[in-house]
Formats: sequence, C-alpha cells, structure tokens
Amino acid sequence: MQDMRQIPQISAEEAARLVKSGSVIMVGGFGMTGAPVHLLHALAQTNTSDLTYIANNIGEPGLGGGRLLRNGQIKKAIGSYFTSNREVVEAALSGAIDYELLPQGSMAEAIRAGGAGIGGFYTPTAVGTVLAGNAETKLIKGRSHVFVPGLRADVALIRARSADAAGNLAYRMTEQNFNKAMATAADLVIAEADEILPVGELDPNHIHTTGNYVDYLVEAKTTLEDLGSSADARAARREVDAGRMMIARRALAELKAGDVVNLGIGIPTLVADLIKPEDGILLHTENGMLGVGPAPEEGGALSYPVNAGKAPVTALPGSSYFDSADSFAMIRGGHVDVAIMGGLQVDEGGNLANWSVPGKPLLGVGGAMDLASGARRLIITMTHCNRDGSAKLVPRCSLPLTALSAVDLVITELAVFAFEAEGMRLVELMPGVSLDEARAKTAASFRAS
Repeated sequence: MQDMRQIPQISAEEAARLVKSGSVIMVGGFGMTGAPVHLLHALAQTNTSDLTYIANNIGEPGLGGGRLLRNGQIKKAIGSYFTSNREVVEAALSGAIDYELLPQGSMAEAIRAGGAGIGGFYTPTAVGTVLAGNAETKLIKGRSHVFVPGLRADVALIRARSADAAGNLAYRMTEQNFNKAMATAADLVIAEADEILPVGELDPNHIHTTGNYVDYLVEAKTTLEDLGSSADARAARREVDAGRMMIARRALAELKAGDVVNLGIGIPTLVADLIKPEDGILLHTENGMLGVGPAPEEGGALSYPVNAGKAPVTALPGSSYFDSADSFAMIRGGHVDVAIMGGLQVDEGGNLANWSVPGKPLLGVGGAMDLASGARRLIITMTHCNRDGSAKLVPRCSLPLTALSAVDLVITELAVFAFEAEGMRLVELMPGVSLDEARAKTAASFRAS
C-alpha cells in the first residue's frame, strides 16, 4: 500500500526564511486566539520587510504581528479591526503604514472567494457607507449590493491545534476563525500546530483543513503568554453601573426562546450574563461559535473559547464551532434572529453610526456592518446622551454610517423607541423618566404612543 504524502516539518526559523520581502501574507487568528505567534516571532527576527499583512487585526503591542509592526516590517495592513492595538493606530496616523479597512464578514468571504478561484462577490454589507468607496454597485432583487474582489496572498501563516504528517489540520474551539479560509487562499501555506501526529491518528471526520492545502508544518505549543489579553477571564471583568444593567435587562425582555442572538461589545455583552439556560436563547459570536455561555470564573483561551470581545466564555451543552466565513454566511443569510449592538448615533430614518468618531482614524469596523445589514432584527443599546450632554438620537447621523435604515429598536436608560414606516415612535419610558425629559434630551423627532 502506498503511503500518503508527507509534509515537510521544519522549524519556525526555517519557515520564516521562506517569506520574502514584499510578500503579501495572510495571518490567522482573532485577537491572539488561533494566531501563529511562533511563526510571527521568528519572522520578526529576520530582515524581511515591505510586507502586506492581511488579518483581522495586528496582534497586540509587541506580540504576534505587533512585533513585526514595531520592527517596521509591515508596509500595508488589510483587515477589519486594528484599534485593539494602539501602536497600529499610531502607525496609521503617522503614515508609517498604509491600511485598508474591510467589514469583517466581507473580508472572510473575500478570502474564501480567493481560495475558491472566484473573482469576487456582491454583498449588501457596507452599502451607503464610507467603506463602500467607489465599489461597483448592483441592484439585486430590489436591494443594493456592492462588489468585493476576492483576496489571495503569497504566503499564509496559520495556526492549528493538531496536525498529522500528511498536513491535515484540526482546529480547537474558536481557533478556526480565519485560519480555515486562509489555508486555501495562498500560494505557500505554513501551519504551526501544538502537535504533529503520525498519519492516521487524526479522525477523518474531525479534519477541518485537508493536507493538500498545506506546504510546511511547524510544531510549536501555545502558552498563556502567547494569548495576550485572552489569557485570563478576569482581565475582561469590570464594574457595571446600574443604568447600563437596566438597559441590558430591557434588551433581554425583547428576546424569546429559540432566538439565535448576536451580542456586540459594550452594553450588549451584559445581556449574556442575564440569560439562563432555561430561557432557550442561543448566542452566536462572529468568530465562530453558537451556544455561548457565561464567562468562566477563571482561566483563559487555553481552556475556553472566546467571544467577539476576545474574552473567554463557556460553551453550553449543544454548542458548536465553525470558522468566520461560515459565521458571516449565517448572518448574511438571515439565520441570526436578533443582533444587539451599541450605538454612537441613530437617526429618525433608523440609520446607524456605531464604529467611528470624529478625529479618530477609520480603523475598527469589525463585524458591525455585516450584523446591522444581515440580522433579521437590530436592537441598539446605548446611553441616551454623550458625555457632553449632546443627543445620540438625532434627525440625521453626522458620524460615518454603519448601515442604512437598519435599526428596529433603540433602548437607552431613559426610553425605548421603535422605528416604523411612519417614523420613530416612543414605546415606553424607563422608571422615573418623564416625557418632557425624554423630549428635552432627544434631538430626533418622535411620536409618543
């Protein structure tokens, strides 16, 4: 019987030397979870430069891709959420790097298209926003879509939990994220894994990436230090004021048994701690999990999956894991019933702005645009006014838009508003709030029930 093809196993240092200056590289990971830290740190020891870096984010300061950034090895970054690393923001503002921002779901699908030999695709995500730019627009079944070209790279650096000598890969929990698609979309694929097993020891039913995509294997174990801010669940805990908790409880009242719900960062994440298993609500996170449970008392991403805020969470019975491309296909395909997101502004037309403020670079959209346009129902939870007292509910958004006419309900510490064909309607006032107070602090026009 003929043996299956064996993939060369090399050191991280040898792998780094395969990446040439001027290369376009794809780098797996969501935060530091599933990131090929050892390959990146080995690359940081070389003189390789002028890299175009395609990833959801660029590591953390001095960690993963953050080390390449400090060294000046990155020429351009293409991704969806760079604001989690302050050094990336500084580099972008100073002109030290060029950057291109993509909605997270559009980036995932562009990588999948590139790996499948497809030139690109049309999506309703980002229509009417600054990120659509001058992209070709087409009306499909009465809805505007923008064209997104496929993405490919010279080299993909990815991370798996287990590999076998034939190059088959199995990922762990939410570590699939962008790794699975990136393995298909590069001319040279280098995978680091905690363990490399003999051929036949990975159950074929549990293989996520098949060996024909992989060119080299590097054995390197993940440590707590490699996980950065996701290393300890306690790092994500913070004191929460009564007003925000009231908003979260009111948002929970909008959910019903059987709902598939995605929670954004900020106030929406508080809803997760209020949901009980008997509520029958299934939480979805865009980095690849259905069935998110509450945060663990202690421990980090070595023991638990992480949510979209990169915080460790538990997995409820019946939960499942998948990659980011499949996750956003669920969202765009209408398989997420409710998205609860934060907001910076909502206007009378139900338009949402929630990802950029004046004076700051456009560096962190994440999955907001995909969720706002793809979920069946969109609930915005936010404080009623800015810190300076100015209204967040306005006649027309002045901040960069996230989505057009997408908002169904807004919940603040003062009131609840619905958005209907007739306009914005006051549904209810929070305890102790008068109609006069709500009107005084709301710049948008609304009618009262």
